[in-house]
Amino acid sequence: MDRLHPTSLHQLPSDIAVPRYERDALRAGIVHLGVGAFQRAHLAVVTEAALHATNDLRWGIVGVSLRQADTRDALRPQAGLYTVAIRDAGEDGAPRETLQVVGNLLDVLVAPEDPEAVLQRIAHADTRIVSLTVTEKGYCHDPATHALRWDHPDIVHDLAHAAAPRSAVGMLVRGLQRRKARGLGSVTLLSLDNLPANGHTLRGLVLAFADKVDADLAAWIVAACTFPNSMVDRIVPRTTAADRERISARLGVRDAWPVLGEPFLDWVVEDRFAAGRPDWAAGGARFVDEAAPYETLKLRMVNGTHSALAYLGAMAGLATVDRAIAEPLLRGYIDALMREEIAPTLPPLPQLDLDAYRARLLQRYANPALQHQTRQIAMDGSQKLPQRLLGSVRDRLNADQPIERLALAVAAWLHYLRGVDEAGRAHEIQDPLAGALAEAMAQADQASQGVADAQAAERRRVEVFTRLTPLFGDLAAQPRFVAAVARGTQALRERGVFGTLQALC
Repeated sequence: MDRLHPTSLHQLPSDIAVPRYERDALRAGIVHLGVGAFQRAHLAVVTEAALHATNDLRWGIVGVSLRQADTRDALRPQAGLYTVAIRDAGEDGAPRETLQVVGNLLDVLVAPEDPEAVLQRIAHADTRIVSLTVTEKGYCHDPATHALRWDHPDIVHDLAHAAAPRSAVGMLVRGLQRRKARGLGSVTLLSLDNLPANGHTLRGLVLAFADKVDADLAAWIVAACTFPNSMVDRIVPRTTAADRERISARLGVRDAWPVLGEPFLDWVVEDRFAAGRPDWAAGGARFVDEAAPYETLKLRMVNGTHSALAYLGAMAGLATVDRAIAEPLLRGYIDALMREEIAPTLPPLPQLDLDAYRARLLQRYANPALQHQTRQIAMDGSQKLPQRLLGSVRDRLNADQPIERLALAVAAWLHYLRGVDEAGRAHEIQDPLAGALAEAMAQADQASQGVADAQAAERRRVEVFTRLTPLFGDLAAQPRFVAAVARGTQALRERGVFGTLQALC
């Protein structure tokens, strides 16, 4: 089978969308750190729509892989072309799929192999936007305080090795340092990660690092760069070998790395761009003066419930999100969690029908065509819980309101950290703080030994574990929080997921 390539586009079936602009004339106006499935199914798709709508060819994308060469190795023989498969189910429940070949990814650089090439691209005259999807852990910060971790090995390395940075923050600052030295113009730094006030957070981290390097550089960044906040939303499951085979068969040529996505796509972004931007509105982006309310909505309603569903579902042996939400007890819990404990913490969004939003979200979770793995969502919990769940917990505690369902979601994470589901199947704890979490668990277990009363022992266990201040901050000192999480962990251990949910109802 031939490879997907510009020279093979004419072979594709007529119902598959392909680039209609003059691809050879594209210039790389966007550098994207963390080129992966989400970026290719979200930012690149919206950019493709802008290119088709305006034919403004300044907005090609150069992707940067921060760790591995697999994306580069798959896509470079295809000249950057890849397929986006949008999957849902028809009224009969059968999966259906529409395909689009995206053409705006011009190259993929691999930072560990050639950090110089990444710095040169950030400092290139064509570059107007540097965007990021590096996940929460990629910011090398404390999730509870949003402060840069000066003891992080990558940050320590990047301060000492200007020409070969490893972290996203280090690459940005060292690239901007070259940009300043060359007398180049302004650039926008755009976070697309699930962080509260992601633009403000990125700005704080970049300026903190830059100030350590050179105070004049930090001042130049303040004057020359903007950091818009944004909210992104699309479920993008991991591509499997079966997906590659199915999509390639439909194309009639081999695509080494297609991506999957749901039909739903949302992007709310502050319209503060230092050197222009594509007409992303053509692809569904919404430009606002302030993105914070939308960020809070998405982090708490979507990401918070996604994590809760993933931990409970994974421990109950439910491999995918659609399987989990199909269980009436889990669906009822997630619905009540949103309605009763999360929704009251949200900022005003006058134009939003929150009941319709909640119903649509449950419908998205039920999409059987995505096969989104609960264990994939369960990764990196230490980096996710502070913004997905603990912000809602704090707001509820401050309002003296119940937190039983939120606390159960936190307890489900602790339950998952056992590393074995309720059927005895082992799973790996994939988390940048895996070692610290295991140590905290051991200390908590030890501290609870010898406490005769089972409930008191569980409270002691949770109290000790929640002293992990980078995650929980001051919540360890909140007796209501500790007691509620302890009730959840004890119930999950003694009754299992479904027994716990039955009692909660």
